[in-house]
Amino acid sequence: MTGTLDSRTPEELIEEIRAIIDRGLGSTKSREVIAASEVADLLLDLRLLLDATDDELEAAPNN
Repeated sequence: MTGTLDSRTPEELIEEIRAIIDRGLGSTKSREVIAASEVADLLLDLRLLLDATDDELEAAPNN
């Protein structure tokens, strides 16, 4: 992850998620078989980013 959770905008978070997906796809596009652990690692990385966003949204004041 490139920034602190407090300083990222939703757009920056989406860009970071896209970058993670692109890296994952780039490293596997020439292979026919992908280990389940690699897929699980990629999904876990994305889930951790999304969970952090949910926590930030809950902590934000309602305007």
